[in-house]
Amino acid sequence: METYFNIVVRCIAVYAFMVIAIRVFGRKELSQLNTADVVLILLISNAVQNAMVGPDSSLQGGLIAAFVLFFLNFIYKKLILKNRTIRNLLETKPEILIHKGVADFTMLSKLGITSEELFEAMREHGVDKIKDVKLAMFEVDGNISIISGDHNLKETHYKRKHNHKNLQGAN
Repeated sequence: METYFNIVVRCIAVYAFMVIAIRVFGRKELSQLNTADVVLILLISNAVQNAMVGPDSSLQGGLIAAFVLFFLNFIYKKLILKNRTIRNLLETKPEILIHKGVADFTMLSKLGITSEELFEAMREHGVDKIKDVKLAMFEVDGNISIISGDHNLKETHYKRKHNHKNLQGAN
């Protein structure tokens, strides 16, 4: 029974660490996964699996760990839904990139969004100039949404691509 209690405690610690790590590294990293991101997720899951179950690699140990993770995720979702303070602490907020045709270059820089990425999102919506954008938002899921002043164009979401120039040099 002590072993199972240890699994529960370890799962809570790993889950808390992962929530904090994702919060620190930001939502833009999660908006569109590429091969390197999937590999990283698989390696992290393998690394923390041992940290969660410890020496108990039995089916019961694995099922207990999985149950605890599902339960923690359920509680996390309920807490951020019902408690504004916790939601503000753990969740990001959408950020305004363009408002009434005026770009917030300070915010773009803070979020690490290049002007090329912004213009690509605008082009995907059929907008050529910043002055024609009614509202551009960096959403909580890491995507850029654009609302133009032209009512004939529909609202679109731009899935942000990652710039991995440093990985290209390694090949």
